[in-house]
Amino acid sequence: MKVSIGSKIVQGPWGGGNLFAINLSNYLLSQGHSVIYDLTDPDIDLILLTDPRSRGESSSTFNHIDIEQYRKYINPRVAVIQRINECDERKNTNNINSFYMNASNVADHVVFVSTWLRNIYLQLGMSPKKSSVILAGANSEVFNPTNAQTYTKDSKVKLVTHHWSSHSNKGFDIYKKIDDLLSNSEWSNKVEFTYIGNLPSNFNFKHTKVIEPLAGVDLANEIKKNHIYITASINEPSGNHHIEAAQCGLPILYKESGGIPEYCKNFGISFSDDFEIKLDEIIRNYNILKTKMPHYPFNSAKMCKDFLELFETELEKTKYLDDVSPNSWFLKYLFIYKNKILKFLRRIFAFSIKNKLTTLARYILKK
Repeated sequence: MKVSIGSKIVQGPWGGGNLFAINLSNYLLSQGHSVIYDLTDPDIDLILLTDPRSRGESSSTFNHIDIEQYRKYINPRVAVIQRINECDERKNTNNINSFYMNASNVADHVVFVSTWLRNIYLQLGMSPKKSSVILAGANSEVFNPTNAQTYTKDSKVKLVTHHWSSHSNKGFDIYKKIDDLLSNSEWSNKVEFTYIGNLPSNFNFKHTKVIEPLAGVDLANEIKKNHIYITASINEPSGNHHIEAAQCGLPILYKESGGIPEYCKNFGISFSDDFEIKLDEIIRNYNILKTKMPHYPFNSAKMCKDFLELFETELEKTKYLDDVSPNSWFLKYLFIYKNKILKFLRRIFAFSIKNKLTTLARYILKK
C-alpha cells in the first residue's frame, strides 16, 4: 500500500511526534510498503493525519482540510486515520481539544496514544467505536540495555531526565527540587542528577549537570550512564522520554499524571506529593526493579505492527465503498499540480535559506 504520513521528518533532536514518523516510515518500508509525506500522488491508499494544525504551528505537512479536498477531487476511496497525541490539559491551552475533535470528522478511525487521552475525547463526544489506543514505543535498536550502567552501593545513584520541550508542565518544579536537595550533604553524598535537553528561559540549576539536547545513539549512550530515570511531566498524553529510558533498562520514578502511568506501571515507582519519600523508596528497591526492566513491553516494532494491522483493516473497508469518481477532472489536476508546485517552491525556499546561512557562516569564520 501507499501511505502518506502528514509529518515532516527532522534529523537530530526533536519531539516525540518526529520520532513516531521516522519509526513508522522505516517499518512500513521494511514491510514492502511505500511512504510519502504529502498529497501530491493521486493513488494514495491511506492517509495518516498526525497534526491538523497549520504548518507554522507544527511539523505537519497537511491538515484535515487538505485531506477533505484530496478525497473530494482526487481519490474518494482513500482511507484516513488520525493519530492524536495532544490535548489542552498538556500545556494549559483552551482550543486544542475542540479543534482536534472537529478535525477528526475527516477520519475513518482515530488512534490515541493513551487511554487517559482517549477518555478526554470520549467525554467530548468522540465515538468509542471510531477510536482505539496504540501505545507508543522507541527504536529498540537504539534504545536498549546494552552497556548500561548498574547501580552499586559503593557509588552514587545517578538520576537523569531529558526533554525536548522546555514547557513548565514537563516537571521543572520537581527537577528544581532535586537540584535544591543536592545542596544538602545528606542527598549530595548519595545522588547525582543530569538534565538533558532544553531549559525554560531564566531557569538555572546549581548542582545539576546540564547537557544540550541529544538524539539517537548519542542520547541512548548518555541515558545508559545513569541508574534511575525520573519524569515529573504533568498531563503528558504519552511522551517518548520515559519509554526510551525504560528500554535502556532504567527503572522509572514517575509522576502520577496523564498517560505516563500506563507506560511505567510495574516498571518503577510513582509519586504525587511525596517525592522525597518515593525517591528514597526507588533507591532502596532499585535491584528488584532492575530485574523487571528486560521485560518492558513497549517498543516501536510493536507500535508499528499495531498500526499496520489497523491500516490493513481500514483499507479492507474501502473495497466496499461505492465506486465514485471525483467531481471534476479539471479540479483534480488543479489540486495535484497546486500541491506539486507548492512542494517545489518550499524546496527552493529551503535551499535558498540554507545557501544564505552557509554564506553567512563562511563570512563570519573569515572575519
